[in-house]
Amino acid sequence: MEGMSERAYAAHSGLSRGAVQKARKNGRLVLFADGSINAVASDARRGAMTDPDQQMRSRGGSSVGEGVASGPGDSTSYLKARTALTVYQAQERQLSLQKKKGVLVDRARAETLVFRLARQERDVWVTWPTRVAALMAAQLSAEMEKASGTPVTIETAILQRVLETHVREQLGALADLRVSLE
Repeated sequence: MEGMSERAYAAHSGLSRGAVQKARKNGRLVLFADGSINAVASDARRGAMTDPDQQMRSRGGSSVGEGVASGPGDSTSYLKARTALTVYQAQERQLSLQKKKGVLVDRARAETLVFRLARQERDVWVTWPTRVAALMAAQLSAEMEKASGTPVTIETAILQRVLETHVREQLGALADLRVSLE
């Protein structure tokens, strides 16, 4: 016998005897004239014809880079790429799930909503002096008359201008605030 038997090749390659028989049937093994297996040539042919991921699984391995340097034609580079793809797909599924649960929101939509809310708040404050100036003028006049005993009149237009000035200063200071969604 020139080469190895199926059992010997199975032990040599780390495959089961059934896997060796299947490889022989599918033409992935190189045989000598007597039917024995040429181990060196068969290893090369199997390496060229078999998916590296499948080879690793058939040997019972599952992790990438078990102390072997990755290089051209090396199955670990394929396994690393496959692992990276799997990790990416898992992360994508996780993000999709978080969006469905409402944990994540679209950034552009969130920025638009924050801008709209800030605009509405500003608009309310800009119109506030007009709405309250007359009421405040009347209350201040009443309080000052009560304290001094003499009638005092506070002009609504003057109070409105003063309030508008201070509100606009405050809104100007708030305009410098920036919302960071990161």
